[in-house]
Amino acid sequence: MKVRFARHTDRLEEIVRFYRDGVGLRVLGGFRDHAGYDGVFLDLPGTGAHLEFTTGGGHSAPMPDAETILVLYFDDDLERQRIAARLAGREVLPSNPYWRTNALAFADPDGFHVLLAMEK
Repeated sequence: MKVRFARHTDRLEEIVRFYRDGVGLRVLGGFRDHAGYDGVFLDLPGTGAHLEFTTGGGHSAPMPDAETILVLYFDDDLERQRIAARLAGREVLPSNPYWRTNALAFADPDGFHVLLAMEK
């Protein structure tokens, strides 16, 4: 079994820049005008899973929710800090007190939270 998490967006180019250039995820591929949709696939390293973002198709993006989060775990704090530096200016305060003390939190261009946490 393989896993792909998919989310629709109205800001595909901004989302790709955020996750590729900011977070550092590798673009695996994508598509243009497939039944009215454009999309991109990003690798979640070390997991075998992918993130997929789509746009088009007459649908708008979902509304962000403070509890709908993507948590990325690191075993190297220097790498985590480098990513945090690239995401500077996008900091957010997580609603869950656990994440306030155990992760660095940022909003992607759609307003969804991405947390950078250390493996324990």
